[in-house]
Amino acid sequence: MKGNRLCAMLGIERPIIQAPMGWIARSQLASAVSNAGGLGIIETSSGELDAIRGEIARMRELTDRPFGVNIAQAFVRDPDIVTFIIDQGVRFVTTSAGDPNRYCADLKAAGLTVFHVVPNLAGALKALEAGVDGLVVEGGEGGGFKNARDVSSMVLIPLVRSVTDKPIVAAGGMLCGRTLAAALALGADGIQLGTRMVSAAESPVHANWKDGIVAAKETDTVFLNRQGPGPALRALRTERTTRLELEPSGNIFGEMARAKELYFGGDMEAAIALTGQVAGRIGSVRPVKEILDGIMAEYAEAVSALPAA
Repeated sequence: MKGNRLCAMLGIERPIIQAPMGWIARSQLASAVSNAGGLGIIETSSGELDAIRGEIARMRELTDRPFGVNIAQAFVRDPDIVTFIIDQGVRFVTTSAGDPNRYCADLKAAGLTVFHVVPNLAGALKALEAGVDGLVVEGGEGGGFKNARDVSSMVLIPLVRSVTDKPIVAAGGMLCGRTLAAALALGADGIQLGTRMVSAAESPVHANWKDGIVAAKETDTVFLNRQGPGPALRALRTERTTRLELEPSGNIFGEMARAKELYFGGDMEAAIALTGQVAGRIGSVRPVKEILDGIMAEYAEAVSALPAA
């Protein structure tokens, strides 16, 4: 996008980043996003660093365009994770689920660009103080692990913009050209797509999960574990998550023990299908390039239709 500073900073054509979902955000999906002009991100939240090393190598076979890696601090216990990331030759990193001070200085000292994921203003201020290059500002509409005191993107993005002039990527509720236009109007420089990418043709998850997203209404996600212990999360409504909504688990991570049986085996009751509210707006499984092409076309239409005043 001409004149967009996120695109200029990251060397991409479109201000669209793919969320780093555990086991899902690997080379098959991330390379499709990068090849379509966005920025693919490789996950580390699975904790499978040997596999991740191979996925990063595979990325370089599948695309010659920029991509990044996420460090999910709550899930990656390797004390040498920074060295691991630097050794892979990655130039862009998002950090999340932890203290932004933990890795920021070392990553930046090695010449990497670092964004930190934040769920509220306090988190944003802490990340800015740590010296990050930008922020992923994640509203409570999004799927996955969340701050228990969720704030919508409509409120959070302009609030964070009011305290910094650094680049912001809007996450949570982002899906289409209209949400891209809205995010930019609220003060963001680009958007991050999670649920839309889970349901993409190149996503490696089982068709049952994709079909569940396509069939979902806007009310078909649940916000779980608001009182803890551990993080809250937003997920697709199933028999299991409906029960957990009424009878909270004392071990939310234990509920994910059989995640791969859901993700890749298609058993929607085996674990929790982390899914955002935008599921209610997704009507089909589509290839990544078609999704990104559609976003940019709709963005242009939405902006041109705004009143001149």
